Amino acid sequence: MGKPLKFEGVSEELHKIVDADMDQVWPRRRAREAFKDIQLSIDHILFKMPCDGLTMTEICSQSYEVNSRGLEIFSKSWLPDGSSPKAVICFCHGYGDTCTFFFEGMWLTMRIARKLASCGYGVFAMDYPGFGLSEGLHGYIPKFDRIVDDVIEHYSKVKENPNLRTLPSFLFGESMGGAVALKVHLKQPDAWNGAVLVAPMCKIADDMVPPWLVTQILIGVSNWLPKRKLVPQKDLAELAFRDLNKRKQASYNVVAYKHKPRLRTAVELLRTTQEIEQQLDKVSLPLLILHGKDDKVTDPSVSKALYEKASSTDKTLNLYDDAYHALLQGETDDTILRVFGDIISWLDKHC
Repeated sequence: MGKPLKFEGVSEELHKIVDADMDQVWPRRRAREAFKDIQLSIDHILFKMPCDGLTMTEICSQSYEVNSRGLEIFSKSWLPDGSSPKAVICFCHGYGDTCTFFFEGMWLTMRIARKLASCGYGVFAMDYPGFGLSEGLHGYIPKFDRIVDDVIEHYSKVKENPNLRTLPSFLFGESMGGAVALKVHLKQPDAWNGAVLVAPMCKIADDMVPPWLVTQILIGVSNWLPKRKLVPQKDLAELAFRDLNKRKQASYNVVAYKHKPRLRTAVELLRTTQEIEQQLDKVSLPLLILHGKDDKVTDPSVSKALYEKASSTDKTLNLYDDAYHALLQGETDDTILRVFGDIISWLDKHC
């Protein structure tokens, strides 16, 4: 189990809710509902930026939809009010994460998704099975391609909407979501008008991978105990968030997966990055790649390799001095605003 979370000014009852076993989806949904008012107090630049002309809508009844595998998927959308969107942006979140914290944020203030919508874009997001508020064993990826297929299924339905069908569509992937976005593109090479990849997981940083012998043992054991939380892991918040105050705020993402990786999950992530690294030359869509030069979670050198090897004729690589992994959540306010501005500028040029 992870360490119990402690928040100042929070009742013992709320602490029990957020410290509960969240392997299954109902405790996660309960924790998110119970804790959202506390999250309103977070002092983060993403929650301060003003927005106008925005209608937030839920995808499908009560924000949930049962997919073809029988799993209830949580999803949300944000649309500019009173006008047709410039384009459709489909978000792929990172490992352990959810679309209900920094991406969605809280109800009354500004977030990544709502900022994109206020700039004229239709934004769509979902929690993968086993993550956030979607059904499935928390943090468990039995097969990475299943996530990719779930994402394709969900966003294909989004793009079939008569009001959106003729619009340009872009993938937006953060960290592991970058790997998801690239694999979606490789399965649908002509379906997307571009991709924004923020610190994409094309390769896990060498310091994050256990020694070779330990890795081989874990791979073998994963065949027998795939769901066990046994993979050694460093403090991801410390590695990903450069700003100390924002690092503390990451704990407020109470439905994030914070335990040691499950054996099969870790094996699938490693296998997927090795597979992607061998297929960089097959990437052909317009690309905006953004990576911190001091990222210790995903390897920025492979983002450089993606930029160099991709067959795309339209590609941009932005590397940020001194920046860590969480470019849009864990950096100084100036860096976050700069990265966000680079994303909006690129999208505007491609619409």
